[in-house]
Amino acid sequence: MKQLTIVGAGWAGLAAAVAATQAGWQVRLFEAAPLAGGRARSLQQNFAGKPLDNGQHVLIGAYRATLALMRSVGLDPNVLLQRCPLDLRFADGQGLHLPDWPLPINLLAGVGRAQGWHLKDKVSLIQASWRWQRAKFSCDDTWTVAQLCDAARLRPRVLQQLIEPLCLSALNTPVQQASATVFLRVLHDALLGGTGSSDLLVPRVDLGALLPDACLQWLTAHGADIHLGERVTVSTFEKLAQATSPTQSVLLACPPWEAARLTADIAPKWAYMCAELQHTAIATVYLRCTDAGFSGLPRPMMALYCDEQAPAQFVFDRGALTGQPGLLAAVVSACQGERDEVSEQVYDQVCEQLELTNLEVVQTVVEKRATLACLPMLNRPEPWVSQGVWACGDYISGPYPSTLEGAVRSGQQVVTQVG
Repeated sequence: MKQLTIVGAGWAGLAAAVAATQAGWQVRLFEAAPLAGGRARSLQQNFAGKPLDNGQHVLIGAYRATLALMRSVGLDPNVLLQRCPLDLRFADGQGLHLPDWPLPINLLAGVGRAQGWHLKDKVSLIQASWRWQRAKFSCDDTWTVAQLCDAARLRPRVLQQLIEPLCLSALNTPVQQASATVFLRVLHDALLGGTGSSDLLVPRVDLGALLPDACLQWLTAHGADIHLGERVTVSTFEKLAQATSPTQSVLLACPPWEAARLTADIAPKWAYMCAELQHTAIATVYLRCTDAGFSGLPRPMMALYCDEQAPAQFVFDRGALTGQPGLLAAVVSACQGERDEVSEQVYDQVCEQLELTNLEVVQTVVEKRATLACLPMLNRPEPWVSQGVWACGDYISGPYPSTLEGAVRSGQQVVTQVG
């Protein structure tokens, strides 16, 4: 029987472990943290008797690999995820909202109904979408999203209320720096991936219950050897690498800086490439509202006007989503400030834009290296590291940015290459 040792139990490592087990491999899985899930995991801190998460995540309907993985380990995405047609409206009602209709009718109707948009705004988006579709959602590989929008003559309001929040949420990189090629690829899958592809899928449960816990249970039931809270040292890893054979392989499913540490001696060029990758941060500010009569936001997810002093792009109603009444989660993609400063700025921003008075910061979670900086012409490491040693993760070469879908796809695809 083939044996696969996996280092890291984030979403990529879990996806690889399930795929390898399904293919008949004997899997051994190591995770340094006491909980699985990587950057999309539950915290030990609770609110209203339920866990907080290390960040507020959103999936989209086009994330088919992730949804299929959930089903394969016995989960029902329709129960665990709140499905909403794309809704990027602000508290004042402005912004884009797609009706739950088939493509492209929903897009045309959503643009036509967009509140606060002038006719020229709407025409500029429709024309840009048509040009991108005619170009098969491709462009100059050196372009940033800002250059793409400039070439398409998009109006400033469309850029501010649609493109910027989409780019930040999908690529976690500002439009002035983000790869237009990758952005168009995500747009293609969302807009042309079939019915429901552009829908937002917001978790109704903590991130542990969304996938990692079920994966561990499934793997255990199918004979996998799981070691949580056990860090693989360089010496242990080198012994594993030396013991590889046609029937025994090692898969690195840990973050790139950890992969670089482990492979510095056996694959220095590959390790250097991992170590040189640039990352961007994401902050999630959890706020408790105690305003008299507050029963939640008008919608489970709302857009926020953002600038340097008001950095959050979205706010989520955890009361409506996860049964934690009064709890809001504001997300700051491409976060650049320090924790205390960001907490204060988001507190003021949410108070002002949602017209709330009695708020308190419950917790601010900052993932300083949450995702790759998705830059044009980004050179990402290949999955092959050295003889018998492979790697997967949202930083490995592939078509997707650093998303949960990118991680899952990478984990599944590398198993076919190892085999």
